[in-house]
Order: sequence, then C-alpha cells, then structure tokens
Amino acid sequence: MKHASHPEIVKRLKRAHGHLGKVLSMFEDGRPCLDLAQQLHAVENAVANAKRELIHDHIEHCLEASETEGASYLEELKQLTKFL
Repeated sequence: MKHASHPEIVKRLKRAHGHLGKVLSMFEDGRPCLDLAQQLHAVENAVANAKRELIHDHIEHCLEASETEGASYLEELKQLTKFL
C-alpha cells in the first residue's frame, strides 16, 4: 500500500544512499576519521528520519484503519515499537 508520505521517505532514503556512497569514497581516499564520522552520522540521521516518518505515517493511517476493521490495534502498535 502506498501512502502520501512514501515519496518523501524515498527522497530521504536516496539522500542517505548518496551520503553512504560518499562515505565509501572517503574511505577509499583515506580521508580523516573525523570526516568519516561526520558523514556516517549524516547517513544514520537520514535513515532514522525516514524510519520515523514511515512509523508515524503507519500509526496515523494504517493502525486507525485496522482498528475499524477489527484487527488488534494494540498488538500492531507493540510490534511497531521494536523498530523505534
């Protein structure tokens, strides 16, 4: 199921992909550890932000719908929390 937030999440993940490619090039070029750590931090933040957006979107749209369809809202929410 595609949600309105998915294109923005894809943009965030593409940004993370670009940062990760940069990090790999930096390793190959022998760049300083401080520079590498900074870029890895950017990758980590981009992925974390994409994950957070996906989970928030799921909570707002899918869990509310699942509750009206008789599915266990609480059980699905518990499963989601392991990804936080």
